[in-house]
Amino acid sequence: MKAKQLSIFLENKSGRLTEVTDVLGEAGVNLSAMSIADNSDFGILRCIVSDPEKAYKVLKEAHFAVKITDVIGFVCPNTSGSLAVVLRYLSQKDIFIEYMYSFANGDVAHVVIRPSDLDACERVLEEKKVELMAASDLYQL
Repeated sequence: MKAKQLSIFLENKSGRLTEVTDVLGEAGVNLSAMSIADNSDFGILRCIVSDPEKAYKVLKEAHFAVKITDVIGFVCPNTSGSLAVVLRYLSQKDIFIEYMYSFANGDVAHVVIRPSDLDACERVLEEKKVELMAASDLYQL
């Protein structure tokens, strides 16, 4: 099940992440999950939020470079090797993972991936009985 993720481009300077979280907080948008990747000039904040369309609008109004991307969320056991099993299912079908972030909570891990082929990825995960997360569930973590 596809979910909407925000990708926000940030200059590598102090306070930019604070500005994003201020804008979202003032709009009543909650951050469910996030990841930051950076290089020497800029960073990309990827995040799952409670209301992607509203977040996109308020960030654009605040002059942030932001886009919405489809991702897939799934749950796997929080045990050694369980993620490797799921990733093997995908690699055996030549589905490349562009990026991934995850977090564990008790006995389960929640994983967000951006695969090269969203539809094929979803089919493989469903066939293998991997627990996919509904977008609404992912937005409310």
